[in-house]
Amino acid sequence: MTSALPFDDFRNLLADLPAADTVAEARVRTLFAKADKSGNSLGRVEDIAAWLAAWSGRAPPAVTRPLMAVFAGNHGATRHGISPRPVAATANTVELCAAGGAAINQICIANDLGLKVFDLALHIPTADITEDAALDERGCAATMAFGMEAIAGGTDLLCLGDLGVGNSTVAAALFAALFGGRGVDWVGPGSGADAAMQARKAEVVDAALAFHGGHLADPLEALRRVGGREFAAIAGAILAARMQKIPVLLDGLAATAAAAVLHAANPAVLDHCLLASLSPEPAHARAAERLGLRPLLDLGISHGEGAGAALAAGLVKAAALTSSGMAAAVRG
Repeated sequence: MTSALPFDDFRNLLADLPAADTVAEARVRTLFAKADKSGNSLGRVEDIAAWLAAWSGRAPPAVTRPLMAVFAGNHGATRHGISPRPVAATANTVELCAAGGAAINQICIANDLGLKVFDLALHIPTADITEDAALDERGCAATMAFGMEAIAGGTDLLCLGDLGVGNSTVAAALFAALFGGRGVDWVGPGSGADAAMQARKAEVVDAALAFHGGHLADPLEALRRVGGREFAAIAGAILAARMQKIPVLLDGLAATAAAAVLHAANPAVLDHCLLASLSPEPAHARAAERLGLRPLLDLGISHGEGAGAALAAGLVKAAALTSSGMAAAVRG
């Protein structure tokens, strides 16, 4: 990066986003229209295939190198007792993924997805957002840049998920900063918080909002002040995929909060993204509606690890094959 301020390069990217390939999208919709079936009888499958064509530039589309990228981070705010899980659980899950024993490993095998799990300095939690910025600008920008490297090596469908004890509270803080409201409006049970713990979560969000005050009007400032490393990395990955015109599946509360940061900077930035699934967290549905994201699946998954995105990738792959197979029949 050569600009004077670390965020400047990201602001420049957000101001000049590549557009969809509308010709490829129209071609896929025409193929479906010509097929021997009732109009729009495949419902959202047709929409998924058209979206995939629009952002891959291929009509009919194909998914041959899908990737599941999971970003793991820890948070200083956990010292306030905002999660029933110990902070060590984040690293333990990363190790389980590395050993092949996590749920995400099995779903990736079932849907033939590549898997990358990124340990974002788990031994150094971000600062407590009630009394300091989670990250300084340079550190946040560097983490975003690191997230952009998720697409290195090539992929034609990027699935994004997260791991992080306490990150449902951090997501709530970001939603409150971006959309307004107080902690009680955005916190939920997370990984099993009871009423007393949810009250503490709301207090943490309110304290963070009060401490950072007027600095939260800038979305990237909000990200660094009340966000965290996995949020910054996911935001970077979303942006990198857009610049390379790679379709993205978002999963989980944290990924949606990261997407909300970018959306606040430029509402067109999520056009290449679909929301894989909704978690049972009440804030997730509200945030998705604010962002105009309609989930592909509603399985009640709150597991994390990107499980919903990996499952939805199977649906996207099926939509691509449906499009290509019907196209071959039409040409025949």
